[in-house]
Amino acid sequence: MDRPLHFDSLLIHGGSEPGPAGATSVPIVQSSSYAYQRAEDLEDVFRGRAVGQVYTRIGNPTTEALEKRLALLEGGGTAIATASGMAAITTAVMTIVRSGDEILASSSLFGGTFSLFRDTLSNYGITTRFVDPLDLEAVAAGVNERTRLLFVETIGNPKLDVPDIPALADIAHAAGIPILVDSTVTTPYLADGAQLKADILTYSTSKYINGTGTTIGGVIIDRGVFNWNSPLFPHFETFHKKYRAFAFTARARKLVHKDVGACAAPFNSFLLTEGVQTLALRMDRHCSNALALARFLAAHPKVAWVSYPGLEDSPHHAVATKLYNGRYGGLLTFGTGDKASSFQAINGLRLAKNLANIGDAKTLVIHPASTICADYNIEEKSLMGVTEDLIRVSAGIEDSRDIIDDFKQALDAL
Repeated sequence: MDRPLHFDSLLIHGGSEPGPAGATSVPIVQSSSYAYQRAEDLEDVFRGRAVGQVYTRIGNPTTEALEKRLALLEGGGTAIATASGMAAITTAVMTIVRSGDEILASSSLFGGTFSLFRDTLSNYGITTRFVDPLDLEAVAAGVNERTRLLFVETIGNPKLDVPDIPALADIAHAAGIPILVDSTVTTPYLADGAQLKADILTYSTSKYINGTGTTIGGVIIDRGVFNWNSPLFPHFETFHKKYRAFAFTARARKLVHKDVGACAAPFNSFLLTEGVQTLALRMDRHCSNALALARFLAAHPKVAWVSYPGLEDSPHHAVATKLYNGRYGGLLTFGTGDKASSFQAINGLRLAKNLANIGDAKTLVIHPASTICADYNIEEKSLMGVTEDLIRVSAGIEDSRDIIDDFKQALDAL
């Protein structure tokens, strides 16, 4: 092509090369390791003098094709595919911070991420301070001489708050630290990493990237815009000398990703590459269905409250409109007043599936307080926006009339 492809075309053709016998689908290279004719050739690959695969824990042709495509969706840079979304976040964070360092994180996080910061990383001398991402003054005041990273989600899951991420990025950059943005809920289709001023992005590709609920995966995107040549990051010195703007990717891939071993499986990478081709079509339907359902729920007499950034009366509507180009994601939450009635509503649904996932083609529901957030105390649940009556809905791509009819019959029976 004489010009760069547009986003929707990159979903299908980005980073693609013809496979064996002219195959147009990315081939599955189901191999643990890769042979070389000469000892010198394998040495060159290990030494970095030549490009090649050596072991699938470190790299794989199928996974590399996925990485190239996902990086192109963010306008370039580099990508590292991982075994799960949590593996992506863990790898990215451990690449940046060391024992004695601190993380400043949004308080309205996905429960698994909250647990990683609160429980796991704290065992290794890494402190996380949680702060309301909507309070820019509190965020700025939360940065101290030990802070090495600001972490935030594009749309809080399940709180559904929408931080002004470019403003948060300005605070981080003024302090000389990177901002790591988890864009799982918005995907590259809604959220432009450059517009957000994100340095590093992570996605759970298990969700909307895959879109079918069949595959676990994650990815780290390094936009190559943060200057790691800083006294705050002496452990990046040798990587910056050799890899310059992509010192983060080099350190992540050569140390943490390689040593932890949370690599993507080739077959999963193939499924994710197949799934991402329809991301734009699916996200349009997820967003429109979520908005239609939110409007229906807001008018239903058995519903106590509804949270969705796409509703005009949402306190997050203006920021979401500015950042995400008039689309508001496929997640919404609502409450029926108490836990018992929320359980009754979930039990009355016939089309929607009650399970712990989002981003599936099917409409999904869950009661977070008793499931994915069950191990947190009342104060922690409050920080995450989780109430006893909250039902999280991941709007699928079914006909919106069928989704609404399903919720109507369940709510009418309360």
